Amino acid sequence: MQDDMAASFPDVVRRFSPMIARIAFTFEANAADRQDLQQDMLLAVWRALPAFRGEASLKTFVASIAQRRAVSHVQKAARAPRTSELDDMIVAGGADQEETAIRRDMQRRLTEALRSLPVTQREAAVLLLEGFNYTEIGTILGVSANAATLRCQRARQSLQTAMEEAA
Repeated sequence: MQDDMAASFPDVVRRFSPMIARIAFTFEANAADRQDLQQDMLLAVWRALPAFRGEASLKTFVASIAQRRAVSHVQKAARAPRTSELDDMIVAGGADQEETAIRRDMQRRLTEALRSLPVTQREAAVLLLEGFNYTEIGTILGVSANAATLRCQRARQSLQTAMEEAA
């Protein structure tokens, strides 16, 4: 935790950008808007970093900020007219084209299922996928560990149902 207290912003970016990118990916389908969301998340982390007191891990602190930005982004986007881009993912050539296509289709279906969850379940599921435990998820979301556990269980059930229906 001491190392976390002395973390510089470039260190935070180096350590947690992949996690921030995954959180943004789960909440935003449009590539350009997702990039803007990631930048907004990093800006919010930069602004909040001086207030970090080490009451939780730095990872939890950063995830909490990113999560709140993602939720506010979704709320703002819900009020705006919706548009979407064509997906430009192209299956690579080679012997395992079918396997690659199947894996990409599974990833696409999982992403769509995650994005279709209610925000409370989506944020819990994303944090669970990031490896946070129920106590940390509760801290990030501002709820008890029991409430976080329930949200995660509901998200799992919803995802399982959505994936079965999409199959």
